[in-house]
Amino acid sequence: MDTQSQLARLGLFDAKVPRYTSYPTAPHFGTAVGPGHFLDWVRRIPAGSEISLYLHVPFCRRLCWFCACRTQGTSSDAPVRAYAETLKAELRLLAEHLPPGVRLSRLHWGGGTPTLMGAGLISDLAAAVFAVAPMAPDGEFSVEIDPNEIDDARLDALAAAGMNRASIGVQDFDPEIQATIGREQGYDITRAAAEAIRARGVKSLNADILFGLPHQSQARIADSVQKLLSLSPDRVALYGYAHVPWMSRRQQMIPSDAMPTPQERLQLFEVARQLFLWDGYVEVGIDHFARPEDSMAKALKAGRLKRNFQGYTDDPAPVLVGLGASSISRFPQGYAQNVSGTGDYTRAIRAGQFATHRGHVFAGEDLLRARIIEALMCDFRVLRAELLDRFAVTEARLDALFAPVAAQFGDMVRLDADGLSIPEAARPLTRMIARAFDAYDLSKAGHSSAI
Repeated sequence: MDTQSQLARLGLFDAKVPRYTSYPTAPHFGTAVGPGHFLDWVRRIPAGSEISLYLHVPFCRRLCWFCACRTQGTSSDAPVRAYAETLKAELRLLAEHLPPGVRLSRLHWGGGTPTLMGAGLISDLAAAVFAVAPMAPDGEFSVEIDPNEIDDARLDALAAAGMNRASIGVQDFDPEIQATIGREQGYDITRAAAEAIRARGVKSLNADILFGLPHQSQARIADSVQKLLSLSPDRVALYGYAHVPWMSRRQQMIPSDAMPTPQERLQLFEVARQLFLWDGYVEVGIDHFARPEDSMAKALKAGRLKRNFQGYTDDPAPVLVGLGASSISRFPQGYAQNVSGTGDYTRAIRAGQFATHRGHVFAGEDLLRARIIEALMCDFRVLRAELLDRFAVTEARLDALFAPVAAQFGDMVRLDADGLSIPEAARPLTRMIARAFDAYDLSKAGHSSAI
């Protein structure tokens, strides 16, 4: 049986599975976790340690139809200014409880469109962040930049604030595809943004591109990837478009009959993948690529690659604090998510309390299973020795966890004395193999295509 037939037999082209940017995944968070948990967990951060900080700006000048993120459109700057003031109040509240000497290993501004903020607002918000905690000497400050919503003044403000990594969304350069997904962004404006970012001494440039879009063909994705390669990004995220119109109302604008089949999605991914590899990029996990000299490629080689809500990361910090509406924080004790609505979020912060609405406290085998899933997603292998060293688990328990997976997937996994691994030909199945270690009821949550 050829590989394609084996993938089909195992259900790759029919399965809906999580992306596993957390474990348990966000749909399993519950309302038993509230502001008190967040406060306690912040206070337990060791003094003098490094943490990661994420700021969510949920506004866009226009709402792209393909996007399922928690965002809202605005034609006025007034809501953005008001929201920034609430973020600053949340930062002050955090500062009241954060132990002394904490520094930032990573600072990321996402959304939405953080560059919707004017230059003055960018400078003001950055100053508020660094009043709470300074960047570590080797820290990374990254910002998601919309090439349609950026200018010299805003780039100057970001550079002056210390931005040293920028991320630009590309999605696809084909005009018909752009019109179909509600994201018109020409190659020239994207190239101009990349050049302007680099002209300000920003060392690293990330880019996102999608496969599985409506009307996308192998020739079209090859053309888009080659145009992207001409910009020489340091990292690329090659995400699969998740068409979930029953969850994201704006995706109902996209014709479902224009979508590629799951088999065609795999072919689109493979075309793009090969182009990145031929251009010298290192394959990172299931959907990222990096220049060999990039810190993510180095982290992969050193076995330090991790996975979080932004995808793959080389961030060493054990704590990620998320600020802003819908943001998720990760602590050694569990997850805490802010309320999603900007109105509810604003009311909570202005009342002087954190806006935590839901989350999860780690219990039972959560951390063990989380590590197994992360190791598979990052390294395509999980080592028995590491699990035995880090967790209170026996050889017999690992056998009980690994054996059913080996039986289910046959020669699509390798089980030996060292642990469990996924051969290269089986890597499209990675999320499905990870799912086999998920102890939660996946029928309660909608997920995206396995490919």
